[in-house]
Amino acid sequence: MCSNIIPMYTPIILYKPSKLHCVKIILPSTLRSRTLIRCNLNMNVRRSGNYKPSLWDFDYIQSLRTNEYTEEKYSRRASELTMQVKKMLDKEMDVVQQLELIDDLQRLGISYHFNNKIDKILNRIYVEHKMRRNEDDLYSTALEFRILRQHGFKVSQEVFDIFKNEEGDFKQSLGDNAHGLLQLYEASFLLTEGEDSLEIAREFATMKLHHLLHLHQVDQHLSLLIPRALELPLHWRAERPNARWFIDAYETRPDMNPTLLQLAKLDFNILQATHQQELTHVSRWWKQTWLAETLPFARDRVVECYLWTIGGLFQPQYEYSRRGYSRIMVTKLNLLITVMDDIFDAYATLDELLLFNNVIQRWDVEAMDELPRYMQMCFLALNNFINEMAYDFLKEQGFLIIPHLRKSWADLCTAYTQEANWYSTGHTPTLEEYMKNAWISTSAPVILSHAFFLITNPIQEHAVQTLYNYHNIVQYSAMLLRLANDLGTSPDEMNRGDVPKSVQCYMKENNAGIEEAREYVKSMIYETWKKMNKERVSQSPFSQEFITSAVNLGRISQYMYQHGDDHGIQNDPQVKNRISTLMFEPINNV
Repeated sequence: MCSNIIPMYTPIILYKPSKLHCVKIILPSTLRSRTLIRCNLNMNVRRSGNYKPSLWDFDYIQSLRTNEYTEEKYSRRASELTMQVKKMLDKEMDVVQQLELIDDLQRLGISYHFNNKIDKILNRIYVEHKMRRNEDDLYSTALEFRILRQHGFKVSQEVFDIFKNEEGDFKQSLGDNAHGLLQLYEASFLLTEGEDSLEIAREFATMKLHHLLHLHQVDQHLSLLIPRALELPLHWRAERPNARWFIDAYETRPDMNPTLLQLAKLDFNILQATHQQELTHVSRWWKQTWLAETLPFARDRVVECYLWTIGGLFQPQYEYSRRGYSRIMVTKLNLLITVMDDIFDAYATLDELLLFNNVIQRWDVEAMDELPRYMQMCFLALNNFINEMAYDFLKEQGFLIIPHLRKSWADLCTAYTQEANWYSTGHTPTLEEYMKNAWISTSAPVILSHAFFLITNPIQEHAVQTLYNYHNIVQYSAMLLRLANDLGTSPDEMNRGDVPKSVQCYMKENNAGIEEAREYVKSMIYETWKKMNKERVSQSPFSQEFITSAVNLGRISQYMYQHGDDHGIQNDPQVKNRISTLMFEPINNV
């Protein structure tokens, strides 16, 4: 028996064990002020995540069913403004003006209305780009490079060579060109592996932008854009949250276009009303599952799960029907993943988890009798969800997807079980060992496998097989989610007594401090984005919509974990404000 235990949580003992086996854990120096004795899970000791109730309960969400922006007069006005913007795009203007207009449309979150016109404009600019040589304006060169690369055009990093000296460094005379430096900085994040010139560009632009900010040598609008870019580049940002921020910033710009601003505000509010309607539907489904009541230890996060969804699928074309079918189904999926994660990470005993995983691997409904009631409820809800989605898909495309969906869940639970085994034995894996398992346990492969069937029509068998061999686009998206999650949540999860994350694995393996480990994980994110940048424009059997969704999952991951754990934490006013601004508060003065 162990004595002098200072627990980080209060365990619940279901059965009094005859002998309690304990493992002493050596904590990093930053946590050594507290002692943790880890007890083997197979002795039926339960952990608790101590999650707070949801900030937005069922009654509040259901009150959102009435929203004035669902009225016809607003959609009519939006259509009128859309036509005016289309005329702007049709006007003759120079290349830089066209690119600036496209850039504004993208940042304001309304470019999806004009995809065809934007594609035609960029195709023409790309052809002309090949004929232009020695463009000596940093701002226009970097802007063109970034916009074209964002849209999948192959543009060489050599376009920036003209701005370098004989030693291969960027000319110091560029140091006071704030607009050009900001564009160079943003463009540099579309690099792929081996593009050293863009690495140099990023370092140069970062240093000079910090210097200009320190000297207060930027105008009011740039003083908003530059710090935000240095915090997280535009290419890594989720479009919907960034649009909400940029609308306010754009309004302060001296040369802002009132038509664009009005359309952006109105479109944001109309989509927000649509999202609220879908949220009420998900909330009713969640209530009917009784999982929140049956599993009170799990996070009840309907709103947050929907926010994950609109990070990748916010536009109307993903509605699929008037109910916003695709977004609703992905949000249901996110809720089930959250429950499963809390069962494996925060509540179940190891013996229960081994039973549960066995049932899921076999997908044996008859074997549910072996499980405790809370696991029966979870498995049945999951089974019903998969059958619902598969039935709808079979009607639409005549393709049976049940085996594929089950496989993704089986792989996830295998990874969860591996982590539970590590926890029960007190094992800290190497970083490589951890990441081989953790990109699966992050649930991204499950999310993307379901999203694939929801947004792909028609389905090709080759694409399905490639997906379930976990194509690189899936792995890189999962890596971004895992690493962002680890940076944002590992302090809280370690305090709960969770398995070591990438930060802790690096610390132990390299005898490093926490800041060094965090910087290393940030460098892993940077390197993963390089790979993602190459993969998203490489030949694959996937639709552009699916590829964009995979990239967007990486982006929304960084948004959700940039300032901590926006998915789990409920007592942070900043978290509440960020979510409320996106989901519940329409923009004024429309």
